[in-house]
Amino acid sequence: MERNLYLKNTPVDEAREMYLAALQRSGVAPTSECVAAEQSLHRITWQAVYAKYSSPLFNAAAMDGIAVRAAMTKGASETQPLILRPGQDYCVVDTGDPVRPPFDAVIMAEDLIQQDDGTLAITAAAAPWQHMRPIGEDIVAGEMLLPSCHAIRPIDIGVLLSGGILQLEVYRRPRVAIFPTGSEIIEPTETPHEGDIIESNSRMFEAMVCECGGEPTRFAPLPDDFQLLKQKVSEAVAQFDCVIVNAGSSAGTEDYTVHVLRELGEVVVHGVAIKPGKPVILAVVQGKPVIGLPGYPVSAYIGFENFVAPVLSLFTGEPPRQNRMVEAVLSKRLVSSLKHREYVRVKVGRVNDRIVAAPLARGAGAAMSLVRADGFCVIPQHSEGIEAGETVDVELYRNLDEIDRTVVAIGSHDLILDLIADLMPNRYPGEHLSSTHVGSMAGLMALQRGEAHIAPTHLLDEETGEYNLSYLRRLFQEPMALIKGVGRIQGLMVKKGNPLQICGIEDLVRCRYVNRQRGAGTRVLFDHLLKQKGIAPEQIDGYEREATTHMAVAAAVQSDSADAGMGVLSAARAMGLDFIAIGPEEYDFAIPGAFLDLPHIQHFIAVLRSEEFHRRLDELGGYSYTRSGEVIPISRE
Repeated sequence: MERNLYLKNTPVDEAREMYLAALQRSGVAPTSECVAAEQSLHRITWQAVYAKYSSPLFNAAAMDGIAVRAAMTKGASETQPLILRPGQDYCVVDTGDPVRPPFDAVIMAEDLIQQDDGTLAITAAAAPWQHMRPIGEDIVAGEMLLPSCHAIRPIDIGVLLSGGILQLEVYRRPRVAIFPTGSEIIEPTETPHEGDIIESNSRMFEAMVCECGGEPTRFAPLPDDFQLLKQKVSEAVAQFDCVIVNAGSSAGTEDYTVHVLRELGEVVVHGVAIKPGKPVILAVVQGKPVIGLPGYPVSAYIGFENFVAPVLSLFTGEPPRQNRMVEAVLSKRLVSSLKHREYVRVKVGRVNDRIVAAPLARGAGAAMSLVRADGFCVIPQHSEGIEAGETVDVELYRNLDEIDRTVVAIGSHDLILDLIADLMPNRYPGEHLSSTHVGSMAGLMALQRGEAHIAPTHLLDEETGEYNLSYLRRLFQEPMALIKGVGRIQGLMVKKGNPLQICGIEDLVRCRYVNRQRGAGTRVLFDHLLKQKGIAPEQIDGYEREATTHMAVAAAVQSDSADAGMGVLSAARAMGLDFIAIGPEEYDFAIPGAFLDLPHIQHFIAVLRSEEFHRRLDELGGYSYTRSGEVIPISRE
């Protein structure tokens, strides 16, 4: 099969409008079905629903007591109690009992005085219809209970049943077929080998289809086989309302999806001006929507949100979900292409009176960036990017109240940040830690700009051998403090068994090295050690190769793309690597003094001091915590 060279760059909104218009011309429209009222939660009413019965069906007692004729109780008072005879002047009723003529009022049991002869006395007259629910007080037969296009809630089900509605007509849920494709993909239950990719996008699509009100059916992965794909899509179009084909939508020699869809129907759009996710296919086959989504997880997610969700809304009667939009200050410059609308995942938190958005990894395959993200910052097409400090619109996926109670950390990376992020919401529900890994120095710069609450840091002062304190005295004019974090061991991570017999810094001149980014505390320490040993950076093969976290360094060594890298013991253990200790260092948290009294900062400190945190540090190994949570005010000398 030849490469597909017909990828366009259609603007997102134009592509969506073209496709929806094509579907409507082909006859795509919602249909209805009948469901039991008790099974109608979250379904959308097809038409208005009217009550069959009134509620209550009869004049009913609203209290426990007696039913009386209000007129005959006139004159009753404290000084002249009125005596009521059973069977003649009243009848006993409980709440909900019918009250039949001639009775027209209810007197509560606690307002009755029992007489020795079995009669009752009352000391106040009853008003007509007191403590009674007249027929139709809540629902009148023939009254509209629910309008059309209404999403049914739990309370609505109760009202439907009270009004005598046992079944109702609702929008039928669209049935969606999902086909993962690619000869390289395997099921999650299989053991992966080199060249295998564990298939997960289709399971994500299943959940997203459910969120959109559809009924997904996921099929087993299909190999890259033109005829087989054509057969399966043809069969699915006959049985389902919508078909999603995942992967095979780009310009590779084995990307068959667009060729199959051109043979089976009309390809309305192939290629949209969106990043990540350009190679989207929007097709109509036998009057049904068939959508090809890219294989990279982030591209697949963004493609679904922009194109599949609006299509499903044609069937469900419900508009696509709209997340809350907020204005935020961007913490890092973003450069973008003029050709695309770019979706950048961001972490969000409130610092002082500003919402700050910190960009996450931008790769199309960086699925964890979606998990970590609080929302998307959208860079418009024809824009070259956004400068740090500019205000941007962010589409939030988290509740704003949670964001207001989030500790924003920008700076150095360590595995303990994951521990703290796990412990905080468990100990203090609704509170979170948001961490962005940019290195110690960049974190301190973020603090200077007012973009974070705390900056994890482990910067060594080469002159004094002191960690962190001298940098805070030198860089900040405002009152600062240092929250002590952990002591940890830095060293060289090497392959299991240490095949190259690396013993120290001097041995790195004969192997492939992976470094940390400029400004990272580990990079500062490494440069200091090179200087001590008289080794020039040019002598290190890989000195310019940068990784942003300890785990990224460990993964490079574990995967044999590097022989060694500097990091912490816990990262080496997590990846099954050997570790050559270099020495201890102090990993702490810089913070402006004004933030220390914030409740979520106090809770952050409490987590550092907690026994559970210390226990989990022991499990990781390589940490000390004798001073964890200690707050040191910074005095300027």
